Amino acid sequence: QVQLVESGGGVVQAGGSLRLSCVASRSIIASHMSWYRQAPGAQRELVTMITTGGNTNYADSVKGRFTVSRDNARNTVYLQMTSLKPEDTGVYYCNAHTLPSSREYWGQGTQVTVSP
Repeated sequence: QVQLVESGGGVVQAGGSLRLSCVASRSIIASHMSWYRQAPGAQRELVTMITTGGNTNYADSVKGRFTVSRDNARNTVYLQMTSLKPEDTGVYYCNAHTLPSSREYWGQGTQVTVSP
């Protein structure tokens, strides 16, 4: 079992920046880590993923603006968000996909609101 706790959300004006953190209750070294977001009335969507080896991929909508990183020594994943847009508004969730079991764990989410 892995507990994930996100933090760093808040209200920011368009063009601003936020840094989200996701702290895990135990080692994430064997987990692919992802950030998802869910806007009001919309489905949850994948924002970015960072593999156990540090490879990353991003949704087209955030490429060049968001950067994901991981610190395995601190059991923490970060999401640096810059040039924020109102359409980035939503609840951001951290996800751990553990290997080799393929079990999935989710955090409780952190709200990000970008005002025009």
